[in-house]
Amino acid sequence: MIFLKKIKAPALLVGLLLLALVSCEEDLTTLGGTVVGSEPFSTGNETYPVFAVNKKINAVQTNRLPLYQLGVFNDAVYGRTEAQITSQLLLPEGNPTFGASTQDEEDNDPDKIPEAETVTEVVLYIPYLSQTEAVRDMDNDGVDDFLDEFPDDPNNDDDGDTLTNAEERALGTNPLERDTDNDGIDDNVDEETLQNNFPKTIDIDSIYGNREAGFRLTVSESEFFLRDFDPQSNFTEQQEYFNTQRFDQDFLGDLLYQTDTLETISNLEYVFDNEDDPDTEENEALSVTKADPGIRVVLSAEFFQENLIDKEGSSELRSQANFNEFLRGIHIALEPIGEELMLLLNLNQAEVQLTYTFESEDPDNSETNLVNERTIVLNLLRATPQGTVGNAVNTIIQDDFPAEVIENFNESNASRIYLKGGAGSYSQINLFSDDTGEETDAITNIKAQNWIINEANLVFYVDRTTLGDAAVTEPMDDVAFREPFRLYLFDLETGIPIIDLSTEVSAANTLFGSFLNYDGLLERDENGQGIKYTVRITDHINDLILRDQENVALGLMLTPDISTIGNFRTASALVEGETDIALPIEPTYTPVGTVLFGSGPDVPEAQRLQLEIFYTEAD
Repeated sequence: MIFLKKIKAPALLVGLLLLALVSCEEDLTTLGGTVVGSEPFSTGNETYPVFAVNKKINAVQTNRLPLYQLGVFNDAVYGRTEAQITSQLLLPEGNPTFGASTQDEEDNDPDKIPEAETVTEVVLYIPYLSQTEAVRDMDNDGVDDFLDEFPDDPNNDDDGDTLTNAEERALGTNPLERDTDNDGIDDNVDEETLQNNFPKTIDIDSIYGNREAGFRLTVSESEFFLRDFDPQSNFTEQQEYFNTQRFDQDFLGDLLYQTDTLETISNLEYVFDNEDDPDTEENEALSVTKADPGIRVVLSAEFFQENLIDKEGSSELRSQANFNEFLRGIHIALEPIGEELMLLLNLNQAEVQLTYTFESEDPDNSETNLVNERTIVLNLLRATPQGTVGNAVNTIIQDDFPAEVIENFNESNASRIYLKGGAGSYSQINLFSDDTGEETDAITNIKAQNWIINEANLVFYVDRTTLGDAAVTEPMDDVAFREPFRLYLFDLETGIPIIDLSTEVSAANTLFGSFLNYDGLLERDENGQGIKYTVRITDHINDLILRDQENVALGLMLTPDISTIGNFRTASALVEGETDIALPIEPTYTPVGTVLFGSGPDVPEAQRLQLEIFYTEAD
């Protein structure tokens, strides 16, 4: 692609003349005409009307998602969304052995002592989302950027103890505390501080609402059987479950956990003291084990004793399929104390950690038995190179949209574009057509003028009047950023994003660093409020003009993370007034929404949705 704004005119002229000399006749024909070396060139731009049609999603597939929503989200325009999770539990292996001997060995060998396996603790742990440490801590000084006074300088001293952050990281002391071990001696003179024995503060994200308000968490047994494969396809295709599937009314079994004291969001690591192993020379008690911040609650030990440990050697544990039929999973619900709290969670990182004891013979004393301890892990989902193992469904209960929003759906020339994540809405975008959807002769006219398309943009302006001040705009605040960071434009027939990966430039594999040619990022004013999104579709327009590809309708949605679309997936959706279609999966797992200007007659001219084309032509 050639971006005229970035290339001076003489350089452009020389480059195009060289192109004319070295290109073959076929390439010149593809460009739409013969380039003569002595002919001057001119540049220009043109705008074309773009028509948007809002579409309501009545239901969308929400199993086997990359991320899951949990909690309550209130949107000033679209209303309340509540999300719950129902998931299978995955055995560490089929027909597992608890203790040192199998159950058959215990039952049939009279010399084996009863191992008396006993569950001591069961913990559900789901870490919150965060960027990788390299992204959170750009100067690698041990302090995440959101807390670092100088995030690009590893030699600053955030806690003022005369040790730089980088020096404290090397020493294993806390760069944010003058006295890491709280013994009254500052780190710069304390020679007895245990290394890395403190909880680090992590920059967690994807949390919407007041983190300090607290919440109630409920974990129950699920009695609903989640099928992995669809019997209507003769069990050759994966079973689809939709957001409208409710499990909290008729399919809940034993209560495994319910909040007694309120849970709160913390961005501190969990720190666990290690016990010394007498059989090793190293003193393990001088070190700790850490886990990232997240949900961590203790489940019913009696339930897992009865339904897992006591079933050793039984048919219920012989395979994962048998176990899914017997213990069908767990159901998780979150009730915020305030108006809202919504979390985005990666269930591939979630696990149930079960600790149990068992007895074995004491080789030094035949009259006593040794008591041993082990921990096994049950995953909710498991990521493998072949795909996700396990099944989990996100129930997303969306309030009915207000009447003033609903009346804008299915109009052929919408003045406002309504985009809402989850089971929300999207917009159909029609290029080079009239307000009835009929294609015009614009493409034919462009071809006849032998234009070289340098850049083509769709500019979507935010309707700030409709959104008002409800959208929080600073991602560093305790309340998460509520205006969508980015727009997602795709082919409505295939679900494939309108991004040419072969021509893209990315600075980092992050939301803001990926696919910079495409852009689509929110541009904000000095107060942090959204102004517009610019989506570059130069490659797509060239496909229409130069390569005669079909001018299909495009879909517009929002996405929490566009960096994943290199391996894009679609989700089945039930759309009002349409047959079942496939939509990109990314918008499914975000609760946020926005309102943009369309091209209806009541839209101010300066904010009207248009296609901008910048071109070069031979005079």
